[in-house]
Amino acid sequence: MVEQPVKSEGESSKLDRATDQLNNNDDGISKTEAGKGPSNVSKLTVTDGVTQIVSADTNSGEGATNLPGRWQQMVNENDNQSLISPIVLSGVYRLCEMLLIAAIGFIGYLVYVPSAGAAHYSYYLSAVAAVAMLSALVFHSVNVYSIQSFNTPIRQTPKLWVGFTLVFALFISAIFFLKVSDSYSRLWLGAWYVLGLLSLLFFRFAFATILKQWCREGRIYRRAVVVGGGEEGIEVIKALEAAENTDIRICGIFDERGDDRVPAEIEGYPKLGNYDELIEFGRVSRIDLLIVSLPLRAEGRIMSVLKKLWVLPVDIRLAAHTTKLRFRPRAYSYIGNVPFIDILDKPLADWDFALKWLFDKVVASLAILMLLPVMLVTALAVKLTSKGPVIFRQKRYGFNNELIEVYKFRSMYTDMSDAAAAKLVTKDDPRVTAVGRFIRKTSLDELPQLFNVLKGELSLVGPRPHALQAKAASQNYHDVVDGYFARHRVKPGITGWAQIHGWRGETDTEEKIQKRVEFDLYYIENWSIFLDMYILLKTPIALIFERENAY
Repeated sequence: MVEQPVKSEGESSKLDRATDQLNNNDDGISKTEAGKGPSNVSKLTVTDGVTQIVSADTNSGEGATNLPGRWQQMVNENDNQSLISPIVLSGVYRLCEMLLIAAIGFIGYLVYVPSAGAAHYSYYLSAVAAVAMLSALVFHSVNVYSIQSFNTPIRQTPKLWVGFTLVFALFISAIFFLKVSDSYSRLWLGAWYVLGLLSLLFFRFAFATILKQWCREGRIYRRAVVVGGGEEGIEVIKALEAAENTDIRICGIFDERGDDRVPAEIEGYPKLGNYDELIEFGRVSRIDLLIVSLPLRAEGRIMSVLKKLWVLPVDIRLAAHTTKLRFRPRAYSYIGNVPFIDILDKPLADWDFALKWLFDKVVASLAILMLLPVMLVTALAVKLTSKGPVIFRQKRYGFNNELIEVYKFRSMYTDMSDAAAAKLVTKDDPRVTAVGRFIRKTSLDELPQLFNVLKGELSLVGPRPHALQAKAASQNYHDVVDGYFARHRVKPGITGWAQIHGWRGETDTEEKIQKRVEFDLYYIENWSIFLDMYILLKTPIALIFERENAY
């Protein structure tokens, strides 16, 4: 492990702080504390002066990735912690708070109020629902659901007290003017108000403790890099530093020009490399936002940069605060009060990501239960008809080019297996067993990948994961298709848009892989949960009628 000496606050520069932010140390915790986490995350080693990322999972079999020495502090054990969407976090907290208020009101009804029939019950149930929903609306209006508010529970206490008091005042006024106040117990109302307020405060203080830990792990703030280190880059850094309530942390700058034109440190932030190195940096270190700080008049340079960077699963924004050209206000997005032009959004962000995650877990679990007899019969057939393991494990490209181990029922003779898929399976391939031909034709060999979905490595629907050495017309896929790796901006899937349109199986021509990638990119750009449902429903039909290339 690479360790850096700890500097005093007076000795630390912006360069040090940028490095600390990337090391998830921006809240003052030690590197030992920051390093605690899952045992299968990447670790950083130095061998013969070359920095490498090595998987800590000894069973993974993955090799190390060489990194430039200047990145050695930029990747550490917690660097692979995923970003928690503030939008989703705020929404989930709001729902939990509503349920908390409703639960206290309902439990208070059960404890304090004697039952007096269905009509009496409906009065109280309506009151519980109304107060819970009205509380969420009032709290939203006083802005207590932002990340900044969650981090300052003491400062938000007066707002919560005033807001909750206002809710009960409105409710009591409503039942008075509707002449139904005699239907409600005053003891119940008083107890609900007091216990509800105390519970809200306790819940917020407890959540602030959890949120502080997430902030230390770097999971709340978006990590950004600035693309372009000229005057525009300097201006955008200054503007972002001056802005309040931004949710980003700048990691560094990437620029094509050499050190003679762009210094190694710009406004206190390190220059980390050129645009090609930025692609590799985005593979080994979490980046959430690319800020392109090139002048709008440099159209050619901007297009050239975007053509390289669009393969990364990140938001791409073009800095717009320095240009004299003005668009409609709706044409801009803002970080703090700094305007940007949206170039590309990360696929499946915020609620879309949460919805797809939930859909995958629920449907995959149900599918495993329903298909378990089929999987047991298939496993038995594989075991009885040829020697070797039932499950074949193969390294493939996953999300953001991450190497994952995909499970399949073994369909080849063990001594003829091709883990790297250097040679594609063809019709009547002698390497494939008799049972293997059937399960490949029907795609039953893919069923174990449902467990990959539960592990979070695959999705039910998405671009199919390809083997490392898979070829089309004797060329690697990425050599045949320009922008091939853009299909890795989302998790790969068991089935996909390309597969239900017949683009599955053998890729013996360049056109076949080009079409497959074209359909994959269409899926990414047009994703919806209903599209996933449609693809899943269409998959069995495609397996029956679209078997031409499945060997």
